[in-house]
Amino acid sequence: MRNRYLDLLRFLAILRVVVYHVTGWASLTLVFPAMAVMFALAGSLMAASLDRSGPAALLRRLRRLLPSLWVVAVVLVPAMLMTGLSPGPKVLLWLFPVADPPANHWGALALSPIWYLRDYLWFLLASPVALWLFRRAPVATLALPYALLLVIELGLLPAAPVPLREFGVYFGAWLLGFAHHDGLLRRLTNRVLLPTALALAGAGAAWIVTHPGPRGFDLNDIDLGNALWSAAFILVLLGRAPATAHWIERRRLFSRAVTVLNRRALTVYLWHMSFVVLLTPLVDVVGWSHEDPFGLAIRVVLVFALVGVVTLLVGWVEDVAARRRPELVPGGRRAPRPARAVGAAGALPPRVVGPCLGDGDDRQEPAGPVRPAPVAARRGVPVPLSSAPVAADRGVPAVPVSPAPAGPRTPARPVRTLGVPAGPAGTAGRPATGPGEKRRERSTVGAAGRAVVPAPRVAELATVEINAG
Repeated sequence: MRNRYLDLLRFLAILRVVVYHVTGWASLTLVFPAMAVMFALAGSLMAASLDRSGPAALLRRLRRLLPSLWVVAVVLVPAMLMTGLSPGPKVLLWLFPVADPPANHWGALALSPIWYLRDYLWFLLASPVALWLFRRAPVATLALPYALLLVIELGLLPAAPVPLREFGVYFGAWLLGFAHHDGLLRRLTNRVLLPTALALAGAGAAWIVTHPGPRGFDLNDIDLGNALWSAAFILVLLGRAPATAHWIERRRLFSRAVTVLNRRALTVYLWHMSFVVLLTPLVDVVGWSHEDPFGLAIRVVLVFALVGVVTLLVGWVEDVAARRRPELVPGGRRAPRPARAVGAAGALPPRVVGPCLGDGDDRQEPAGPVRPAPVAARRGVPVPLSSAPVAADRGVPAVPVSPAPAGPRTPARPVRTLGVPAGPAGTAGRPATGPGEKRRERSTVGAAGRAVVPAPRVAELATVEINAG
């Protein structure tokens, strides 16, 4: 089951990224460091995938990540080639962007969010080794990216390549995602977590104030301040994260919006900047300045509207990549299951199913006809398999059995139509057995040479027949 709190954080992060790129407000990077939060969430999910599938999780993550990029490349790379981009082997980086793929003058800005996929790919490939190291030396492994970034910022590695610098800026957030998955952050007491978060925030704020970038206090221009400030946020957001967020499900429209944006996160992220670049000269022509609140509001609405259109057109690619049923708008009601027919008589009582994610309501499965189960005539004594025709039409061969021997009869045990046959308390529906009954259970041939079936097996077979539909 998905953690709706983590879905909520991803929802807020995507919204913040889009609004920031439309408005350019540097303060948004301080209020909510969205990119670091997204890397932390990705790190937590990657640790879970590695635990579940091992190295095969890498291929699954790549399968879910790359198709949405390829859709963008199919549309925009030919447009860039026709408007000045020089063809060459580096164009193949659009298939697997371990480095910045080439772009022309307008494509470099419109496709600038590709850096996130570049860093994501490197972090993904490093995750198996990083998780192994983290679980053996968590504090030292977690401190390594920040120490690397400090060395680069102090000028001790002046020619550090871009991927190495990005490891220093954001891989610490990815490792904090590992810590969240392993429960290390939750186990930190407030006496440890809160002072640590305050110390990181204070150090980050001091570096930000003393090392402003070309856009002021925009975290995207201040790497070390970004890393420390973001780490403080992640410690609090994930370290004191609730187990879930049921209140989201009680607000159906908001829950649907969270579901849609999570299922289309890559599509929204990859396409929104293209519309920002497209709309900027157009809205300037009509006088909607980016310094005018009304003009900014118009830009935000138009960008989200255009992103919504392209999401309807190509967002289903994310469903295909995740091997889900493609949907135009994710999170709709699921179609009810068809009725289950088992036999000619009887009916299954309706079974209440728990609320489905994104639906917010309970549904009942339609009932289907069933045959009544045979009842054991005496406990621990073989009985005729009177329901042999039922077994036969389900593909189970009917076995002739010998009649039950005469003797004192005990009241018949009821057999439940769903679940395990009823029995004495503590026996999970199976009758108490003694040494003699054990011997009878092991023997499958009666005195007359005909097969016999123990009573508990008959009851279980009847239950399987009912549930098989």
